[in-house]
Amino acid sequence: MKNIFLSFVLLLTLVLGVQHARGQGYTPSPENLAAREWFDQAGFGLFIHWGVYSILGDGEWVMNNQNISIDEYQKLPGFFNPIAFDAEAWVQMAKAAGMKYITITSRHHDGFSMFDSAVTSYDIVEATPYKKDVLKSLAEACQKADIKLFFYYSLLDWYRDDYFPRGRTGTGIPGRGEGKWEDYIAFMKAQLRELLTNYGPIGGIWFDGHWDQKKWDGKKFGALQVDWHYDELYGLIHELQPQALVGNNHHLGILEGEDFQMFEKDLPGKNTTGWGTPEDQIGNVPLEVCETINGSWGFNLQDRRHKSTRELIHYLVKAAAYGSNLLLNVGPMPNGEIQPEHKKSLLEMGDWLKTYGPTVYGTDKSPLTPHEQYVATRKGNRIFLHVLDPQVKIVHLEDVPVKINSVRHYDTQKKLPYKQSRFGVQIDLSALVLDSTDTILELTISNP
Repeated sequence: MKNIFLSFVLLLTLVLGVQHARGQGYTPSPENLAAREWFDQAGFGLFIHWGVYSILGDGEWVMNNQNISIDEYQKLPGFFNPIAFDAEAWVQMAKAAGMKYITITSRHHDGFSMFDSAVTSYDIVEATPYKKDVLKSLAEACQKADIKLFFYYSLLDWYRDDYFPRGRTGTGIPGRGEGKWEDYIAFMKAQLRELLTNYGPIGGIWFDGHWDQKKWDGKKFGALQVDWHYDELYGLIHELQPQALVGNNHHLGILEGEDFQMFEKDLPGKNTTGWGTPEDQIGNVPLEVCETINGSWGFNLQDRRHKSTRELIHYLVKAAAYGSNLLLNVGPMPNGEIQPEHKKSLLEMGDWLKTYGPTVYGTDKSPLTPHEQYVATRKGNRIFLHVLDPQVKIVHLEDVPVKINSVRHYDTQKKLPYKQSRFGVQIDLSALVLDSTDTILELTISNP
């Protein structure tokens, strides 16, 4: 019966997709523009990578990295029974951390759907002993707590035959068949329709995997080898939920129909990973940096690269200084619990934000160029200078394009001596005991 329903839904989705014709152009709705403004000021969000891959404790790419066959991987859902999952506890943890939104994997590259989908039986409700829709529980908890919910959705798929032609990844996975690309597009549209109609108002869709279908010479991306039908996918989202923001982790400039731009494990314009988005391709839309608490996105039992709270706070304020949100990731354990060390770090960040949140939330990129020793955010005629090196005694600011009227220590509001000349600004910190994590100075300027 479900196969008949699947065929009907896919056919209906193809027919309805005609209305999203190419070349119509994209004009954001008033609801979308308001959502962009909210997102631009949000500052901090929680990323959650969770799926049946968590059982193996080797990250979310384990199917690809270990070349696990389709037949073998299909056994994993039978072991996935997250009886300790508590949606409200997750949401309250995010709120205590000072986070304003949550982005969770609805379907990752392994092709398994973490929600109740009518167009596949390869989902958490039908294929696991848990038999519950975790996204439904999370959506209800987010709505109750006034936390916006975004859905990560993978464009690439190592499981389905109709993800064909193959991309650059998953080529060593045994048991992959061949199918029709048009069927895969119809499947994705049907699932997106479900995500946009069954879970209440959502913050947006976070796409990933575009890069799988781009040629790569080891240094840069080349030509795209397929048509992702973004006009149809994006058009569907904007039609069903006009306020929902569309983002795509393609490491390129903004494509038509996209509402925010993300940067994976890199600050905007930087390229420490080798696939960073060039600085000249940063769009005029809200920005987001995503980063891990340790070294993995999905649960990794042996990952010991846990970042200190100091490092995480530095990443948060650096992201803000680049005019970006920070989307900080946790990889829940297969039983549904967040790792204790992750919860500890998030709560410590939340404690810090209770005092210093005004220097992050609702701020913009400042006119001061970020430096290894300091970064700055801006709110109206105030610049918040975050001094990240506790050994600094004199702050030297070069190329200051605004007139500084006063400099105060944020905590005590004590005035600090400074000198501004055509060569820049010097601020004397010798009378302060600098904070080991972040000493914040408040600079007032003439032109807001």
